[in-house]
Amino acid sequence: MNYLYELGISVVLMVQNLGEWILVPMKVFSFIGSAEFYLLIMPFLYWSIDTALGIRIGVILLFSDTFNYYLKVGLHTGRPFWVSSQVEGYAFESSFGMPSAHAQNSAAVFGLLAATLKRRWVWVLSILLIFLIGISRLYLAVHFPQDVLLGWLIGFFLVWIFLRFEKPVTAWFSEQSLPLAVLVLFVISISILIVGLLLRSIASGWQIPIAWLENARLAFPEEEPLNPFGFSGLLLTSGVFFGLSAGALWLSTRGGFNAQGRWGRRVLRYLVGVVGVAILWFGLGSILPDQGNIPGYVLSYILYAVIGIWISALAPLVFLRFKLAEPKISEAPAA
Repeated sequence: MNYLYELGISVVLMVQNLGEWILVPMKVFSFIGSAEFYLLIMPFLYWSIDTALGIRIGVILLFSDTFNYYLKVGLHTGRPFWVSSQVEGYAFESSFGMPSAHAQNSAAVFGLLAATLKRRWVWVLSILLIFLIGISRLYLAVHFPQDVLLGWLIGFFLVWIFLRFEKPVTAWFSEQSLPLAVLVLFVISISILIVGLLLRSIASGWQIPIAWLENARLAFPEEEPLNPFGFSGLLLTSGVFFGLSAGALWLSTRGGFNAQGRWGRRVLRYLVGVVGVAILWFGLGSILPDQGNIPGYVLSYILYAVIGIWISALAPLVFLRFKLAEPKISEAPAA
């Protein structure tokens, strides 16, 4: 592993030697590959473009994030700015390095998008974005080349798995009663957390090298100490997955809604929906206790599940109630 670290540092330095003039573009591409960006885009797809595509993108993103967490904790590898003070750290990350979540999620999300739309220009644009997002993580010194390569491979593999099993899984859920289907989704959600806790427990005896802690502190003295075994990200993933999928199932029993229509109403739907997410996140989130104990974990899970339900079911009901959208069974106004 030391040899890979040394080789990786040389690659990162080579990319950084291109100059600081590309720092801003690299940060932009890195943001496009972030979970925050996808959590803005996925609701837009669901509320304002295509409900099925929005849910599919949301599900593959959440499962990609889940497996990325498992692999990071299981492999517990460092990041360039942890390992070496030679590189310039342009972004702070506290989780383990391998595989790159940005590379993996971009391959999964944009790969599924391209495979769904099946248009040449979408494939070209998607591949270009996936590549540049991966390069940006090298330039910012938050990932080694092997982190990015493994992330790409896993992301594309998840797309293949998703396309292979989507229809039979969807058909199975459609044949079940709503209470049973929701119960299965809840079990899956809780299982995500249990597996994460088990992996954390297995790796709990491993100690972060002092050199990593010191290099990270020197690179980002204003940041908190490294906490690569943090659990909040997986908690958010599992809670949003349950709320999003259960809400979508419930809404489908009521006929759903049509995401098409005039662009003015599409934009308004998105703005109303995002305001709702912000109220839940900052309003309820501000009164939650710390996540360092079981009550904090439970309440945070509930908050994240409610946000998922708002996105997939409650916001569409608001759209229908205030005539911002039409029922799916009706003809939507022409765009």
